[in-house]
Amino acid sequence: METKAKKRPNVLFLLTDDQRYGTIHALGNPEIQTPNMDRLVHRGTSFTNAHIPGGTASAVCMPSRAMINSGKTLFHLEECGKNIPADQVTMCQCFLNAGYHTTGIGKWHNGIDSYARSFDSGDNIFFGGMWDHWNVPVNDFKADGHYDKEINFTPNFTANEIPVKVRAEKITVGVHSTDLFSGSAINYIENYNGDKPFFMYLSFLAPHDPRTMPEQFRNMYDPEKITLPPNYLPMPVVNFGWAAKGRDENTEEYPRRPERIRQHIADYYAMISHIDYRIGQVLEALERKGMMEDTIIVLCGDNGLAIGQHGLMGKQNIFEHSVKVPLVIAGPGVPEDKVSDELVYLMDIYPSLCELCGIDIPDTVESRSFVPLLHDEKAKIHDYLYLAFQARIRGVMDKRYKLIEYRTDHIRLTQLFDLKNDPWEQYNLYDMDGTDEIVERLRGELFRLRDEWEDEGILFGQQFWQQWRQYEAAEVHGVASPKGANMAAQVSDWGTNKK
Repeated sequence: METKAKKRPNVLFLLTDDQRYGTIHALGNPEIQTPNMDRLVHRGTSFTNAHIPGGTASAVCMPSRAMINSGKTLFHLEECGKNIPADQVTMCQCFLNAGYHTTGIGKWHNGIDSYARSFDSGDNIFFGGMWDHWNVPVNDFKADGHYDKEINFTPNFTANEIPVKVRAEKITVGVHSTDLFSGSAINYIENYNGDKPFFMYLSFLAPHDPRTMPEQFRNMYDPEKITLPPNYLPMPVVNFGWAAKGRDENTEEYPRRPERIRQHIADYYAMISHIDYRIGQVLEALERKGMMEDTIIVLCGDNGLAIGQHGLMGKQNIFEHSVKVPLVIAGPGVPEDKVSDELVYLMDIYPSLCELCGIDIPDTVESRSFVPLLHDEKAKIHDYLYLAFQARIRGVMDKRYKLIEYRTDHIRLTQLFDLKNDPWEQYNLYDMDGTDEIVERLRGELFRLRDEWEDEGILFGQQFWQQWRQYEAAEVHGVASPKGANMAAQVSDWGTNKK
């Protein structure tokens, strides 16, 4: 007698916007309330050393999402991830080709063409980066892949401004983006007929600013009871030509006042608790349909956010608060209540889901499956991670140390942090005795990964390494010394190593 082939598991992919590591209660934050994310932590495996490589665009989320959806490394993206070209198989396209029903809900930041070939259904599709959460311009799904309609929108209707054109069919007035997108997900699950497995890509706009949310979630947090992070500073710790200029940095005035940072954090937590509540409702819908046990669930944030750490507000840097992100996976084939501190990238999700679901990994994918880490305590997939931001910063890290190199036309600065003893990256060890071997080893890996990742294949990489070589040449001729002349003047007085 023939036995029916076992159906592949469903996949629910939950992607939040600007949610940094350390914002899930079950993973060590006593002040935030995330009972449904906690539930996923206990049902699955959490990676406490998951990172993005940084970004080649000021909108760091765009390349981050492009890497997730393409499996490509940072310097192999098209236009910093603005589009995923047709010769690259997207994650959802891969599952569509393997017989899955794929549905895309919420934010898609990597081009209309790549969305169109990735999904055979969708709802409330937002093509863009950020927006007013209560007035989101969205599209209905188009089977022909043509999302051509534009509507006029006036951001400030009291100022007689010229309207801007937005690629959308409608603006959902008065419905928060988190409620809008989760409602579409619940509706999909409730109407799912089960004829084939599904892959749901549910991508939120929150907790990205503007930090607005329903009042019930705002009331969960008293700013006066929020603990400031140990690395809070009133002014940026390093002037690398961005700290005072970027949009994110202008969300709060200088100097950053403690009471204002507490308010920002309280609002940030409230937005995450709102997402958590709606994730809980999506999980309840899965349970009502009897599909929870047959569904792999991934929860991750696309990048982190400083919010007062190191005197910064945004994510245009490679400190841990900006490149370290939550990553939790639960479901069939995934150990429960497991925590792994092995190094992984977010882009490793793509081949990992393929392996868990028995799908061939496309040749275009450059990232690595973390499935070996789920079952083998001795397994490793990365010994080092390569980090970058535009043409300004490069870095490398292992599980213990992080080396950050700033090379611009006005700064040469090196930072070395002991992440085990200094997880908040407060004390630069570069000029300390006994660190030469560590620096030499990490720089060797920096150069190796530079070449392996083809960093100098893009303009930003060429510019950074040109500045590096210019400074090195100057040192050879006695203009500056490698240590002891670490351009301390470029480090803010607020950011010294003094307690």
